[in-house]
Amino acid sequence: MTPKPTPGQTGASPAAASLAADQAARQRRLSLLARAERETLEAAWNRLEPKPAFRRLKQPETGLVMVRARAGGNGQRFNMGEMTVTRCVLALDEGGEMGVGYVAGRDRRRAELAALFDALAQQPRHAAMVEAELLAPTQESAAAARQARAAKVAATKVDFFTLVRGED
Repeated sequence: MTPKPTPGQTGASPAAASLAADQAARQRRLSLLARAERETLEAAWNRLEPKPAFRRLKQPETGLVMVRARAGGNGQRFNMGEMTVTRCVLALDEGGEMGVGYVAGRDRRRAELAALFDALAQQPRHAAMVEAELLAPTQESAAAARQARAAKVAATKVDFFTLVRGED
């Protein structure tokens, strides 16, 4: 019989909490690598010495995915349309870490680089470099782009109000 959690405990085991944290970190990493510019990925790859050996488990390939949306942002889901995506799956020869890369569009090299950096980020000796040189700058530029879009939209905002007329 498993003990009931005491007040203040979530009931999740430490292993489950660790797994959830690792999964959230990987989702963040894959999201940011998918948004990284090819030039940024290439520059980080060119600075990396020595270059790790790897093998492709799935060659970079391009296909279509269905994009789904919600009416009004929170209504019923509907199929908005198709989007071109390129993916690559590879494994590092040293350590065997497997990396995946999914990017919008048809850029096969960008998908391969995203997969490489995903695999490298799983190695403790490369994790800090991937975070500092790729993930943090990509997150900052995405935040800056969001703020610029929000400022542009805010400039066109119209405030409607009603004037109360006095009765004569």
